[in-house]
Amino acid sequence: MKKVFIIGCGYVGTRVARIWKGLGADVTCLVRSAEHQAVLESEGFVSMSCSFDDLTSIPSLDVAGSILYYFVPPPGGGTADSRARHFCNALSGSSPPAMIVYMSATSVYSEKHGGIVTETSDTVPAAAMGKRRLDAEAVFREYGAVNNVPVIILRVSGIYGPGRLPLMQFSQGQPLLREDEAGPSNRIHADDLALVCLAAAEKAQDGDIFNVSDGHPSSMTVYFNACADALHLPRQPQVTMEEARQVMSPLMFSYVGEARIVDNSRMLSRLGITLRYSDLTVGIDASLG
Repeated sequence: MKKVFIIGCGYVGTRVARIWKGLGADVTCLVRSAEHQAVLESEGFVSMSCSFDDLTSIPSLDVAGSILYYFVPPPGGGTADSRARHFCNALSGSSPPAMIVYMSATSVYSEKHGGIVTETSDTVPAAAMGKRRLDAEAVFREYGAVNNVPVIILRVSGIYGPGRLPLMQFSQGQPLLREDEAGPSNRIHADDLALVCLAAAEKAQDGDIFNVSDGHPSSMTVYFNACADALHLPRQPQVTMEEARQVMSPLMFSYVGEARIVDNSRMLSRLGITLRYSDLTVGIDASLG
């Protein structure tokens, strides 16, 4: 029986946990809230909760020989991922897992003017959130090198799916960047991402990095308009880039201010992935159920 640990078993992690459980694996989940722990336990998962911001609260885990997924997002602020550092410190006193799969983000790339990025593209991100993701990658690589553990990194683009469509933005009437000024952005449906996570554990090798996207980039404006149309809601107002600086939140502006095309060819060929939702319209429709 395979032993699987999912650290940060939330929106994506729960999908991964269910698939592994269906394959007969022994799955243990570590989450940040007692409420979500109870939900996972109701589905029959061994589950624990802790604060990843406090090293002393992370429980001792018998991860020896296991496949370990780390899906915990970095904390806000700064350029280091203190949660990833705490977790690796907590692991250092026990026998290591057989493999670590870390879910990073495409925000680690330097490119922000609409160019194509592959797994070998420069990683000198300007934004702090990209720097935190890059720091976590380095933390897991260092742990893997010291403990002889293969580390696989998934650089994931924007995740959408059931319960993850931008309903709040619609209700608040938040503006979008004008379509003629909006650069390319990238997405992946949560169900496809879960399948990539399994394939990475089964087929990837130490040091592998994979870009994860549906391979059909479009602007955030196109994405939001497609969601509005599918939900039969009015499209949001559009503003120029200069107006966006004034009216958008800093986080939203950071998203629209960076544009890149994520090349997913390595993921498709090396992991043998056939995406269910490479077409955005099909993916959005599937998310409405």
